[in-house]
Amino acid sequence: MRAGYLSQYFEGVAIKKLATVEVDASVSNQHEFNGNLSLRKLFGYSKKTYEAKFIRLSDDNESITATGKLTWYDARERHPSRSEYRLYFNSNEVMDEAQGEDLLIISRRPDDQIYVIVVPQGSTFENQILWLFGVEECRSNFTYQPIEDGHDPEVNFAVRYILQELGVEVQDKDTFFLDSIIEPYLEKGFPSTSEFSLLARSSIKNARPREEPDKTLLQWIEQEEKLFRRLERHVVSMRLKEGFLHDNAVDVDGFIQFSLSVQNRRKARVGYALENHLEEIFKSHSITYSRNRITENKSKPDFLFPNIEAYHDQSFPTQALVMLGVKSTCKDRWRQVLTEAARIPTKHLFTLEPGISENQTKEMQSNRVQLVLPQALHESYKKEQRSWLMSLEELLIYIKNKLL
Repeated sequence: MRAGYLSQYFEGVAIKKLATVEVDASVSNQHEFNGNLSLRKLFGYSKKTYEAKFIRLSDDNESITATGKLTWYDARERHPSRSEYRLYFNSNEVMDEAQGEDLLIISRRPDDQIYVIVVPQGSTFENQILWLFGVEECRSNFTYQPIEDGHDPEVNFAVRYILQELGVEVQDKDTFFLDSIIEPYLEKGFPSTSEFSLLARSSIKNARPREEPDKTLLQWIEQEEKLFRRLERHVVSMRLKEGFLHDNAVDVDGFIQFSLSVQNRRKARVGYALENHLEEIFKSHSITYSRNRITENKSKPDFLFPNIEAYHDQSFPTQALVMLGVKSTCKDRWRQVLTEAARIPTKHLFTLEPGISENQTKEMQSNRVQLVLPQALHESYKKEQRSWLMSLEELLIYIKNKLL
């Protein structure tokens, strides 16, 4: 296990494509997988029952999680010369939703906790999981991938992003430094998003937004994410210590409302943070723009170049206009940009989402949507996709050339 690398969170994984007979109750109700050599590398040769976390990740739905048990055993334990290992799982919501050809990942963490992850075939999550664990080809039988002695990437932005999707809490090494930055807000709570973004930028030394815009943007985003999580942990801990009582009775509704407010703050903040940091990049490059201004039909593109006045000036050449939508994650929401800035046929869309599926990027291309993301995230995409992707630096050059 190496701190700051994937092996801090996973020891090894076994990956396969699910067969219909393994998950379709109308075909079979066996609830177990054949234990080939790859599974033996993960579980060994002794019978054992594990507490497992089951996760289903889907592009178009919220993730489903469940807890259950896995039993690893030799069905021919008493046979003098033969072994037949199997992995038995209890029925649960995740496995009940699984379908043939879905990707199945069985992973072991350093504390011996087992994660069973199911993702639909051809989905963005499938791309992300295969990239995370360094698996290029998935077969019908389990393939074992060691982590520390094999594929062990450093926990950069893309790795952190996928780990968080799996519900894995990433440990930061610089907690004392982070706590010293947020100390003024421990009593008064969260500042405005613009103030928090400024706080993150000011705490990063030697940032070079003009020379290294892609690297700088990720530095700012990662720093704000770390600061937010530390402050959130403090705020939530203090509220939980106060308890949830109303008229001497447990206030269930109050707890639910508080929980929802925490989730909503997380979702809203990251989008605003990304816009704030992009705006600072544009300023450092002396690029003029308008942010969140109405074009038509109450549509508000995140950024318009050179400005909203030029957009509404019908004598201003259309080919000199650029629009940029900003979405920290795409999912199906990328289609929202199609109805924005009707004068501009090609829509540029900035995201931080690694490894979007080929199906999604092909659909973007057919709808004249150009995907833009920091250069370091391009490696999480398949080789066939990378030549089409645009980096932030390339976007800046593109905008400047339009404004000449």
